[in-house]
Amino acid sequence: QNVEVLEVRLLGRGKGALLRVTIDKSGGVTLDDCERFSRSLGLLLEAEDSLQGPYNLEVSSPGLDRPLTALKDFERNKGELVRIITKDKIDNQNFFLGRITGITADIIQLDINGKERNIPFDNISRARLEIEIK
Repeated sequence: QNVEVLEVRLLGRGKGALLRVTIDKSGGVTLDDCERFSRSLGLLLEAEDSLQGPYNLEVSSPGLDRPLTALKDFERNKGELVRIITKDKIDNQNFFLGRITGITADIIQLDINGKERNIPFDNISRARLEIEIK
């Protein structure tokens, strides 16, 4: 299905157990993607009897303002607006808002108001996509 599983969490036990799965793919996840993945995973779990007892399965996307925690997250979201907070200051600042233009080695390249800014991945404390209303 060309989706990547980002997170799997089993919450609760017994009849109230919830298996929460977060998926993503290049270009974003649609409701149809979530439905197909949920059906496939549900059939697999039932065939394997992996979860003993009843459970609820929830499949979702990471959301519009998702955190970016790995280099592949930046690659997948090239062209998107991102807010980055760095551990150490770069040119006397540690907050950056710009569009991801590329990833070279371990450097995230941003366009900030028409100027290119390179931020080392290992200097990123937090990064999150910004919601854009167009």
